[in-house]
Amino acid sequence: MNRLQQLFQEKKNILSIYYTAGYPNLGDTLAIAEELEKSGANLLEIGFPYSDPVADGPIIQASSKQALDNGMDLKLLFQQLKDLRKTVSIPVLLMGYVNPVLQFGVENFCKACAEVGVDGCIVPDLPMVEYERLYQPVFAKYGLSNIFLITPQTAADRIQKIDSLSNGFIYLLSSSATTGQNLQVSNHTEAYFSRIADLKLKNPTMIGFGISSKETFDKACEYANGAIIGSAFVKALDTSNLKGSIETFMQNFKQD
Repeated sequence: MNRLQQLFQEKKNILSIYYTAGYPNLGDTLAIAEELEKSGANLLEIGFPYSDPVADGPIIQASSKQALDNGMDLKLLFQQLKDLRKTVSIPVLLMGYVNPVLQFGVENFCKACAEVGVDGCIVPDLPMVEYERLYQPVFAKYGLSNIFLITPQTAADRIQKIDSLSNGFIYLLSSSATTGQNLQVSNHTEAYFSRIADLKLKNPTMIGFGISSKETFDKACEYANGAIIGSAFVKALDTSNLKGSIETFMQNFKQD
């Protein structure tokens, strides 16, 4: 059993934090991971920046641009993470778009993930059919989980297919909007979450997009195994007091 599977077996109300590698400063990537674990995060999603995002809202877009301007790329990210498992024990995912992965080489990417102790990846624009046909054996070879996303519009047969291809968790987008919108749990949203629950998927689920407060985190946990916070955390990072800003932000999400 890998770190990701063990986490979901042992814990409920899982708090996952997304942040952008190389932001706010180029050398902050590992330090942020260490502080997040100390402050109570259960799972980390480290974003590798890309110049042409699809799902990111303005806050994460701005952090990606700054990270790229700072000089971040995948080669440097893996160099920064080479000592990851000396100080960080919680599961870590890399999240980004498929173009940088293809440029780096899919097998090279998966091999590098395994070498530094990354547990899986979220690549929103990697087509499911291409993953199954071309890349699933490579991910399996290096022990990586590929995390798929579903939206309120995803058909039940596709969700079942995603469930069959997954071995970590399934990422439920709270809406079809970009990141950074506030979670609004309407009757429509509740029906969507209930529809997913009725499918009795074999994989756990995490809700993302719009989780920005303890209230929205707790609400999401009513419907899933946990929730993912991205834009709100990235916005809260203070380059002049990185450690303090992380501690202050995470204090708001302390479990009761």
